[in-house]
Amino acid sequence: MVQIPKQQPAPGPAPDAPSPPPDSVPQGTPHSVPTSADVARLAGVSRATVSYVLNNTSAVRISEPTRRRVHAAAKELGYVPHAAARSLRAGHTRMVLMPTPQIAVGPLFSQFFNELQWALSRFDYTVVQYGSLGLTGEEAARAWAELRPVAVLAPDATALGARGVAVLKRSGAKAVFTLGPGRADGAHALLMDQRLVGRAAAEHLLARGHRRIGVVVPEEPGLEAFSRPRLDGVRAAVRAAIDADVTELPLAYTEDSAARFADHWPAFGLDAVFAYNDEYAMLLMRALQDQGISVPDDTAVLGADDLMLGRLLRPRLSSVRIELPSGRGLAELVDRVVREPGGKPEVHDVLGASVVHRESS
Repeated sequence: MVQIPKQQPAPGPAPDAPSPPPDSVPQGTPHSVPTSADVARLAGVSRATVSYVLNNTSAVRISEPTRRRVHAAAKELGYVPHAAARSLRAGHTRMVLMPTPQIAVGPLFSQFFNELQWALSRFDYTVVQYGSLGLTGEEAARAWAELRPVAVLAPDATALGARGVAVLKRSGAKAVFTLGPGRADGAHALLMDQRLVGRAAAEHLLARGHRRIGVVVPEEPGLEAFSRPRLDGVRAAVRAAIDADVTELPLAYTEDSAARFADHWPAFGLDAVFAYNDEYAMLLMRALQDQGISVPDDTAVLGADDLMLGRLLRPRLSSVRIELPSGRGLAELVDRVVREPGGKPEVHDVLGASVVHRESS
C-alpha cells in the first residue's frame, strides 16, 4: 500500500517580516462598494442628510457648508447614488427617455436634441436615448416602459398611438410627449409643421418672380414625414398665385441621380427649385453647374436648414431657416408636466420658418 504524504502548510512570513503596503494589493482584488452610510460617517452627518443632499431634495433645508462636506465625502469615497434603489422608493426614475428617430437627423436637429438633453440635465433628469429600430406602437411603448421613465419624448406620434401612450402611463410615466408633425391621443404634442417650411420657400420664390417651381422629394426611405408636408406647403402657396405651377422631382442623394436630372433639365422648363434641404440643394446645384446651367440666371435654387456649408458655395445658397424652440424652454415644460401630472394634453407649435435670401435665388 502506498502512503500519500500529508501536505505541509505553506510557510508564512517570518514573524518580523513587514506587512505589504496597501497599494501593493494585486490588480483585480475586489473592493467594497462605498455606501451612503460610509459617506455619512466621513461627513459627520446622518444618512438622511446624505440622501437629501445627493438627491437635491428641495423640501429640506440643508446649510451650504453641510452640502459641501457631503459632496466632498462622496467624491473622496467614489460614492454615487444607486439609481435603481432610488427608483424603487419613488416608483419611477428621473429618466427622460428619448427614442431615436427611425431616420438620420441633420445637424440642425442634432444640435436641438443636444441642447434639450443639456437643459434637462440641469433639472436633475437623466436623458437616455433608446435605439428602438423596428419597434412601433404598443410594442415600442412596452420596451420603453420596462425602463420606468418618468417622461418620454417620442419622435413619431402616428407610430406610438393612443394604446402606446396608455401603456407608458400605466407603467408610471408622468409625461408623454410627441415631437413631430402629428399627434397621439393622450400625449402632449410638440408640433413641427413642415408645411410651413414649404410655404416659406414658395412665397420667397414667387416674390422673386418665379412661376415654374420644382420641388425635390428625396427618394431615401423615412423622409416622407418631412418631404411630403413640405411639398404640400409649396403647393398651397402656389395655388394662390397667378400662372404658377409645381413639378415634383424625385431625387436620390447620389451624384449619379443629380447628374441624370441635370442632363434633362431644360425639358422640365423650370425657373426655380426648392431642393428639400441644403444638402440636396448643394448636390443638385453642383450637377446643374457642371451642365452649364447658370444659378440663379437659368434656375434659382433654394435649400433649407441654413447650414454653414451653403454659405461657402458660389453663388451662396439661399435657404429656409428653421426656427426651433430653446432646449431650456422645452425642459421647463417637461419638468412642469412631471411635477403636475394629470392635466389635459397640451399642444404647442414649436417650429417656425423664414427665408435667408442669398445669391442662389
